[in-house]
Amino acid sequence: MGPTTVLVIVVAALGLLVAGLTAALFQVIRQQGRLLLRIEQMERKLGFSPEDSVARGTVALQARDPAGLPVGTALPDFQLPVASGGTVTLAGLRGRSLLLVSWSARCGFCDRIAPDLARLRPLLERAGTALLLVGHAGEAAERELAESSGLTGSLALQDDGPEVLEAFAPLGTPAAYLLDAEGRVAAPLALGADQVLALAEKATGAQSTSHGVASATETHRIPPAGLALRPLAESRIERDGLRPGVPAPTFVLPEARGGQVALDQYRGRKVLLVFSDPHCGPCEELSPHLARIAAVHQGNGLAVVVIGRGDAEENRRKAERYGWDFPVAVQRRWEISRSYGIFATPVAYRIDEHGVIESGVARGVEEILALVPEASSGREVAHG
Repeated sequence: MGPTTVLVIVVAALGLLVAGLTAALFQVIRQQGRLLLRIEQMERKLGFSPEDSVARGTVALQARDPAGLPVGTALPDFQLPVASGGTVTLAGLRGRSLLLVSWSARCGFCDRIAPDLARLRPLLERAGTALLLVGHAGEAAERELAESSGLTGSLALQDDGPEVLEAFAPLGTPAAYLLDAEGRVAAPLALGADQVLALAEKATGAQSTSHGVASATETHRIPPAGLALRPLAESRIERDGLRPGVPAPTFVLPEARGGQVALDQYRGRKVLLVFSDPHCGPCEELSPHLARIAAVHQGNGLAVVVIGRGDAEENRRKAERYGWDFPVAVQRRWEISRSYGIFATPVAYRIDEHGVIESGVARGVEEILALVPEASSGREVAHG
């Protein structure tokens, strides 16, 4: 190969490299341009002027910050269908305060605080504050939770578009803003069940100390008869699970393939009790390991019992897909999870022969497999 040929090859290679870099740079510039346009659109929808955006440092992005939107921010108008019929707009609610809650029937903590919000709603109305839950778990699921909790009249249904939930960005549920009569943020974002309840209680005008007794300098609105306001300290939500040594809450639930499952029927045997969900990714990862654990421990005193959420048919198909020959109970929303003090999947407890919890709550695949030592060693072999 002569010098001329080598030179031609080198020049050609350099040309290809330059072309590749140019194409990559073009894609980056185009993506950045789209991002800047999106930020500008969000800022316009949230009512920010260009001067405000510069002064605040792209305030629209603060909607995606856990700190939430600054107090004084004007939310854009919206129009959403209401579960009880008709539509609701932010403009139509102006003239009084609004507790706007990002909501989901698939959220265990939303399920847990729904009765508390229903209890507080008359007090909010008395204080001139409307309650609006913006649910986005699908109409059927949202209606079921709202109807069972007495919140149907306060439920709006959010579709998959941006609309009102841009104010909450991807912050999870429940989350809430208290808006003033002009539709402006009147208090910092409340994120999580405890903060949302505290903000709702504050909006009623009734305040309580951590001991449930208002101080002499605090204003305390007397609730109407039959609607005594429970101190927030008594409303704290158990989220860390039950401790070892306490009796495992009993249950009787329908089995996904027919019949019933009762925890009491396993007295005399240890139980690996697993809370799962057909739409949970880590639950899918755990599923084949549960089948192996059940097979390895068949007849030696350890039973595997799964409590699934959602539709019985979905749980049945999952059991068939993974060859589960152990019981798959189906809970309604989070009814049994609530009694075990945990609103997540997958989680598990190991229960002894006397029905007493002998392990703390195990969260996720690794911790659940660690409840059964043989399962951990088997997983190492499976992964080579």
